[in-house]
Amino acid sequence: MLIEPILLGDERGFFCETYRRNIFEELGISEEMVQDNHSRSRRGVVRGLHFQVGPGAAKLVRCATGAIFDVVVDLRRGSPTFAHWEGFVLSAENMLIAYCPIGFAHGFCTLSEYADVIYKQSNYYSDEIERGIKYDDPDVGIAWPDGLGLTASKRDSSAPLLRDVVDELPFVYRR
Repeated sequence: MLIEPILLGDERGFFCETYRRNIFEELGISEEMVQDNHSRSRRGVVRGLHFQVGPGAAKLVRCATGAIFDVVVDLRRGSPTFAHWEGFVLSAENMLIAYCPIGFAHGFCTLSEYADVIYKQSNYYSDEIERGIKYDDPDVGIAWPDGLGLTASKRDSSAPLLRDVVDELPFVYRR
């Protein structure tokens, strides 16, 4: 889901609510967000594709400085969109917020010189339940923007392919 917050602005600048629980609940986002994270990445850096097993973790992602190409991948076994991805440009200019539900992997690459990405998540980070799939998995086939020369961490570069972990995924599609 892509959310466009209301922006109130004038010659002094702007104000906007990036999170208001009752409004997000009306949109169908019922998870309680328990942790905020902030990352800064330079142009061409790709982070992800990450997810948490066990209870999982939903995320609300926005780009406060610069611009990113943000991606979610459906990992729910039995889903008609299993292994399909969707991508959005999130930027300081457009102020859009991406919702990544439990059962989806998340990742992004930086389009601008650098970008500050701020996201809320519905479960505390834990290295024991953190997982990932390779950002350039050919079976998923994400069309990352051209010309960036993507740079990933050692962990993200060596993450398994989806087909190698599919039987371990705890997420099941429910109609």
